[in-house]
Amino acid sequence: MNSAAVELSAFLPDEAATLGFGEMLAQILRPGLFVALSGELGSGKTTLARGILRGLGYEGKVKSPTYTLVELYKLSKLNLYHFDLYRFNNSHELLEAGFRDDFDSRNVCLIEWPERAQDLLPTADLSVSLVEERGGRRVRIAAQTELGKNCLARIAS
Repeated sequence: MNSAAVELSAFLPDEAATLGFGEMLAQILRPGLFVALSGELGSGKTTLARGILRGLGYEGKVKSPTYTLVELYKLSKLNLYHFDLYRFNNSHELLEAGFRDDFDSRNVCLIEWPERAQDLLPTADLSVSLVEERGGRRVRIAAQTELGKNCLARIAS
């Protein structure tokens, strides 16, 4: 991969590889970043988020925010908001929940099921998709903003 790359793809054979990939992603996260996590149920979105949090030094339990809708992790480097919009019936629930206020330059926002509120979300800096493949999963990361491109360039270096 060259430093100008705007897309990355990797095969993750198991849960340990998904956690490790998340830990690697944690090293490029900066406040203000919005990461969209897409994939079918059971594709590894929450496992990837768990790896990211481990990579940021979080040692507590990381649970899926399916029922709480959001979990906030206050870390030394940043605040990470982990959203799960699976239960949203329409995008306006994002407004009703007041989540748009969390998208600012101080926070990293990870959102599972972003397509449930796509028309009300800002453009994701990094769009991450997970798809089952050969008993494992394929992760694809696309940079959609300059900030996202800078992050992917850091992976290459």
